[in-house]
Amino acid sequence: MKHLGNIVVPKGARKNNKRIGRGQGSGKGGTSTRGNKGQLSRRGSHIPAFFEGGQMPLSRRVPKFGFQNPFRVEMQIVNLSRLQELYDENRLSLNDIIDIDNLYKLGVIKHKNRPVKILGEGNINVPLEIRADAFSNSAKEKIQSVGGKAIING
Repeated sequence: MKHLGNIVVPKGARKNNKRIGRGQGSGKGGTSTRGNKGQLSRRGSHIPAFFEGGQMPLSRRVPKFGFQNPFRVEMQIVNLSRLQELYDENRLSLNDIIDIDNLYKLGVIKHKNRPVKILGEGNINVPLEIRADAFSNSAKEKIQSVGGKAIING
């Protein structure tokens, strides 16, 4: 009768580890499979994955061009047409103040801590109160023309 306590590992299923550095009689003594001299034979040696043996690295060989502005602010954009869709789907109401937290909860934007800009693509038919970090001129005009408010976070 078989029990969990009587299970035996089949012969040949487990192999003993190679015991290196255990003297000449083991067959793996001397240099302990590391070869002679050089960086890789030394204890604690580590070569980074991007190291090219002293040759000029690829990241330094490739020409650089253009300008990367370190002060650039990456805005998350929301179009008016998307807000109208949310209203049509009854996911927004006229009483709601649409701000970054609400847009995040609705899944319109991916990050709570990045600034949001409302763009004027599409039309909006309902007077919504929208709080955002920036508005395009066309978006502001369209929101105000239907009686809504475009409030810039400050």
